[in-house]
Amino acid sequence: MSFPARMRWLAAAWVLAASVQAGPVTFYVAPFGNDHWSGGQPAANATHTDGPLATLTQALTRSRDARAKGAAPIQIILREGDYHLTAPLVFTPADSGLLVAAYRRERPVICGDAAITGWGRSSVNPNLWQAQAPGARGGGWTFHELFVNGARAQRPRLPRVGFYRVAGAVQGHPLQLHFHAGDIRPEWAGSGDAELVTLQAWAQTRNQLQEVREGTNVALLAGDALPNNFEENARFYIDNAAVALRPGQWRLDRASGVVTYRAVEGEDVARARITAPRLYDLARLEGRENSPVHDIVFRGLTFAGADWPLRGGSDVDIQAAVEVGAALEARFARRCAIEQCMFTRLGGYAVDFGHGCESNRVIGCEMQDLGGGGVRLGDSDAREAMEAPNFGNVVSDNHIHDIGVVSAPAVGVLVLLSASNLVAHNEIDHSFYSTISVGWSWGYAPNACRGNIIEWNHLHDYGQGMLSDMGGVYTLGVQPGTVVRENLIHDANVSVYGGWGLYTDEGSSGIVLESNIVYRCQSAGMHQHYGESNLFYNNIFALNRECELARTRAEPRRSFTFSNNIIYLSSGKVFGGNWGGAGIEMDHNLYFDTRTGPSHPPLDGVVDFAAWRRGGRDVHSAFFDPEFIAPEGGDFRLRPGGGGLRFGIHPLDLREAGPRRRFLRQ
Repeated sequence: MSFPARMRWLAAAWVLAASVQAGPVTFYVAPFGNDHWSGGQPAANATHTDGPLATLTQALTRSRDARAKGAAPIQIILREGDYHLTAPLVFTPADSGLLVAAYRRERPVICGDAAITGWGRSSVNPNLWQAQAPGARGGGWTFHELFVNGARAQRPRLPRVGFYRVAGAVQGHPLQLHFHAGDIRPEWAGSGDAELVTLQAWAQTRNQLQEVREGTNVALLAGDALPNNFEENARFYIDNAAVALRPGQWRLDRASGVVTYRAVEGEDVARARITAPRLYDLARLEGRENSPVHDIVFRGLTFAGADWPLRGGSDVDIQAAVEVGAALEARFARRCAIEQCMFTRLGGYAVDFGHGCESNRVIGCEMQDLGGGGVRLGDSDAREAMEAPNFGNVVSDNHIHDIGVVSAPAVGVLVLLSASNLVAHNEIDHSFYSTISVGWSWGYAPNACRGNIIEWNHLHDYGQGMLSDMGGVYTLGVQPGTVVRENLIHDANVSVYGGWGLYTDEGSSGIVLESNIVYRCQSAGMHQHYGESNLFYNNIFALNRECELARTRAEPRRSFTFSNNIIYLSSGKVFGGNWGGAGIEMDHNLYFDTRTGPSHPPLDGVVDFAAWRRGGRDVHSAFFDPEFIAPEGGDFRLRPGGGGLRFGIHPLDLREAGPRRRFLRQ
């Protein structure tokens, strides 16, 4: 072989070797697999002597062994089916660079629940079905959720519709709650099965009933309530009382371990798949400060079947249900990704990238039927947030809906003391509290939250009459560089007060809120409690019911600048709250009230318009129809040549708000 030919042969060999080395080492897993097989192929061979592995734990063990021998990259590919865990999956720095993904377009499910079998009709009532939950007798396995063919069954709730009301003061430790005669029965107490759930403005408490004193109408609870926001005549309901079940309801008797379920009409319980969760979390990324977990990717998977705890018989969910755990939790994780995954049938949050996490991604996922919220980023403790910063994460193109079904204060995306995150193109709907919450600092003290971008999200149908004091985008504390732009926000409904669209609360400062459309909120399109140097620019606030704009506290500092916005109303008022003081700048806005037509109204009588202008506010603002295309139908594009464009408003078209199809699981 000539020298040039030999060199060409060696080059080809080097390329071939490099390509072999670069190819991933793959371990396949399937419910029909065998942990004694190699895992090197997606299906069993003809002789059934080799094929995929059976469990994720064995696949992780094999991947670690391969990595110890120098193999990289490594991927674990899951075939269709359920993968039941007996303990959470734990990924350590040694697993970095791993891909865990679905096989082609299949839908594998990583679940923490177990099947309950052996159902038979009750000898007392043929409409009821009963089964012995294995290991549940005497409280050995206490679960709070039951799923029938993948759908969440409900525990009995009293009253069936609406709420009871607290009668007078609450006092003592543990809590003594005064109730109206007949609302709570003595036989519900003592077993630990029945729970009293109290709703308090933006918080919720859940306590086991310990004792009921019928003569004095006092219920003794396992824990406390929150004294700082306990509403007068607060609402409460009883969960899981020993009462007659309605169709679709169930109960667990902890003493006997017997589960009772009443089927809905036409339901074949004998053939139904009925499961209950055994775990609170399903997966953890456990890095260390000097050795983070990095570059782990989950793709195309479903995470399902996790419970929620009631430790000590009591649970207090404060604002945003910040203490509630998540199905997938990460600490000191970098450049990890969750892509096109489903999170469902969970008791808490779906995902938590917490202490020391940076540059992670949650993209193209669906999160629904969640006891808590969707995604949480960062720390709630200021010292911990400074010691190991959380920053640079991306939460985009997800659909997060029907959340807070256990912990009502939970939110869709919660950014705590975290910086430089992108929350974009998500659709978040049907929550009982705020949809996106940014910041975790009250007042003007410096903190670790800054530079977050919240854009192109579609946020709607939140509150649902359950809690109070919320926003489509809710912010807290000083956070310079944070921008809230081009979000479509609508349909907030609350229990008592405070259904706002853009809500800059408790010292929110240094925030730009621009080019958002906010409509049909119960209380107002925007509300600033107090803060400094915020900018509301080029937004549309329309058809909000009580008022369009709200402000609480007048301060000597510059609260906000409000410019080039459209305020369009057909009910309520322009202004609500306190608009005194010198801390605001307002100009170049366009106002229109469909009830009065084009005019120069005295801005509701809340302010004297002549004095308002003499003070330098709205000097160049105008009062005429911006000429939206179809405002009652939610189309706030400006008509070509219409009043809004002539006035110089930058037109908004937010039809692309929400997830982009190319990022979603097909």
